[in-house]
Amino acid sequence: MNVYVRELVSSLSQSGLECTTFTRADREGLPPEVLVEPGHRVVHIEAGPHHLPKEALPEVSDKFCAGVTHWIEQHGRPDVIHGNYWLSGVVGHHLKHVLDVPFVSTFHTLARVKAEGGDPEPVWRDRAEAEIIQCSDAICVSSPAEESQFRRLYGDPHGRIEIIAPGVEHAFFAPGDRAGARTAIGDARDRPLVLFVGRLQPLKGPDLAIRALAELNRPDVQLAIVGGASGHDGDDHAADARALVDELDIHDQVNFVEPQPHHILSSWYRAADVVVVPSRSESFGLVALEAAASGIPVVASAVGGLLSLVDDGSTGFLVEGRDPADYAKAVARILDDPSMQAAMRTAAVERARHYTWRAAAAKLRALYEDIAAGPLVSCEDPT
Repeated sequence: MNVYVRELVSSLSQSGLECTTFTRADREGLPPEVLVEPGHRVVHIEAGPHHLPKEALPEVSDKFCAGVTHWIEQHGRPDVIHGNYWLSGVVGHHLKHVLDVPFVSTFHTLARVKAEGGDPEPVWRDRAEAEIIQCSDAICVSSPAEESQFRRLYGDPHGRIEIIAPGVEHAFFAPGDRAGARTAIGDARDRPLVLFVGRLQPLKGPDLAIRALAELNRPDVQLAIVGGASGHDGDDHAADARALVDELDIHDQVNFVEPQPHHILSSWYRAADVVVVPSRSESFGLVALEAAASGIPVVASAVGGLLSLVDDGSTGFLVEGRDPADYAKAVARILDDPSMQAAMRTAAVERARHYTWRAAAAKLRALYEDIAAGPLVSCEDPT
């Protein structure tokens, strides 16, 4: 989500919009404001103790909202408010009524979607999201599959739904020399490399990637898991992943890597033979898009936005269900067929060309202008 906001707002500002991103100050010493680039500033709002777990953030949302309100009183009312994630949606919903301006929501994840994937959220989050949905003038989703899922779980909202597909930074994520990439990541060995990129939490399925490696029964294949712990139980989930590797006796084949900045993460993609994205749910699947832009076939779960990103049999494979053997079979098909792998690499790059942040920003700007010119959705709107 951080990548999404940063890249999309950057493209919006480059199109001529004045953009302000409000975020909570999460450590000491942060400047009150940072001019990221002409037309885009980030404002750090002091709201509660700096070091808070994600689960505690709802407790300081009122303080955050008050800080944003104070800044707006000093600098002027915006034309549109856009909340990313449900916590920002709570604040945006309040500000809509205070300021009488249009309100756009992008949830990224939703409680009911996560519950379907076996990762339930508290009831109060679901209630908060329902209130945000009811009063949003527009709701942005990433793909037709996400729109269908949204309407199935929440019905038709009072406002409009707009598909704004994220982009990819093609200057970073592009095909390149595999040998050079292997050297860049510190592993120049000539052996198959499977890559998992994501948080070490059940929703992203690192355990499934590990079990699929074991099912391959190929001692020459390596699995790199790039990502860190996340959330209240993050350390426990990370420990569980390492324990699973030991239980399956494949510790010599698995490398746990800390989260990487984008300019380095691109080398990990180019170094890989296959990228696995075994998420339980995925509103879009930016990892799959970054892999495709880098020319790497993807084996992904057949859920959410991944259904739109991965062309089954052309740029990779989509796998139904959660059986590690099915993922292993798909990975093996790519590893064992160099001609298929080469064809998928070419097709993946071509597929990814259609996704740019500039195109996403153009659609979003048009949406802003449209809703700013019309009447606002009311929470009590019966339509």
